[in-house]
Amino acid sequence: MMFEHVLFLSVYLFSIGLYGLITSRNMVRALMCLELILNSVNINFVTFSDIFDSRQLKGNIFSIFIIAVAAAEAAIGLAIVSSIHRNRKSTRINQSNLLNN
Repeated sequence: MMFEHVLFLSVYLFSIGLYGLITSRNMVRALMCLELILNSVNINFVTFSDIFDSRQLKGNIFSIFIIAVAAAEAAIGLAIVSSIHRNRKSTRINQSNLLNN
């Protein structure tokens, strides 16, 4: 695959994730959009590592680290969302102002 196609895919995924993160009212959808943004960053790391630094694999190792951080973020985020849903019976972002109580 050509370099420009991979960059276009990464920019497209990043823009979809950013748009979804800005316009999302549901917490689970916001977490999914954040994961989409992290995956587009991983595509960039692997692509630039393959083109500019093909012998040392620094981008590949860093992308594996980002995948591990994203998995931990998803687990903690879903635990927080399920706790909020248990208490508030809603996962909408604008209805979950927990600092008022």
